[in-house]
Amino acid sequence: MTENAEIELTGTIDLHVHTSPDVKARKMDDLELARMAANQGMRAILLKSHCTLTADRAYLVQKVVPNIKVFGGLALNLAVGGINPFAVEAALQMGAVEIWMPTISAASEIEGGLAIFSDGHISDNVFSVLKLIAESDAILGTGHLSSAEISTLVPAARDLGVRKILITHPEHPPVNMPPGLQEELRDRYAVLFERCLITTPFGGGHLPFGSLAQVIRRVGPETTIISTDFGQPQNPSPLEGLTYFIAHLHKHGFSYNEINRMSRENPAHILGLS
Repeated sequence: MTENAEIELTGTIDLHVHTSPDVKARKMDDLELARMAANQGMRAILLKSHCTLTADRAYLVQKVVPNIKVFGGLALNLAVGGINPFAVEAALQMGAVEIWMPTISAASEIEGGLAIFSDGHISDNVFSVLKLIAESDAILGTGHLSSAEISTLVPAARDLGVRKILITHPEHPPVNMPPGLQEELRDRYAVLFERCLITTPFGGGHLPFGSLAQVIRRVGPETTIISTDFGQPQNPSPLEGLTYFIAHLHKHGFSYNEINRMSRENPAHILGLS
């Protein structure tokens, strides 16, 4: 089972897709992707925007395409007021399932960008956001924070009762989290890692797929969720990307059960579907 044409997407979930409407051009809109994914038997998708809430859009798409679960969230970038507890509270009340720390507005991305620290300590706004996430049992996505920031954020989140922590594309710049640190966070805080195809040359990244496969093997399929992070016009569709991802995991020796864990069971569990 190594050729793309033989890959079955039934029951799979992609927790990281970019669609229009957006400030950047996207390959397809919410409805187009949901219909394509439903036609392939996928179980769920999670719409992501760097600039706006997607939970409201997900609600409407779900009404039009009822045979797939469609979820949304909020990334805490400058467009929504940064690390803004008021925006988070509203997003969660509207059904957001994931709150991402800053992505394109992160200090690791731009000079003078958003950091989780104030005077050397985690800021009050970050603590407020973590409490809201814990109360709603939502997913904390680490966004584009640096590895050092993530290492401080994760224990603070756990202390405040956040149960679902997903390290966003740990191999992708600017995160670049060493496997040893991933193992430490895995063992001490039971986090999950979202490995994204965009990190590899197939999505325009620079990490060879074989290197990504090695990290997955080292840190473990048990704590891995595979996503595409696709939707850019120059990349294949998210469905083509997920098909490629699964096919090449097979080629690198991952079993059907391991891939099922990463593409179906783990994302379903963190979404509360299992």
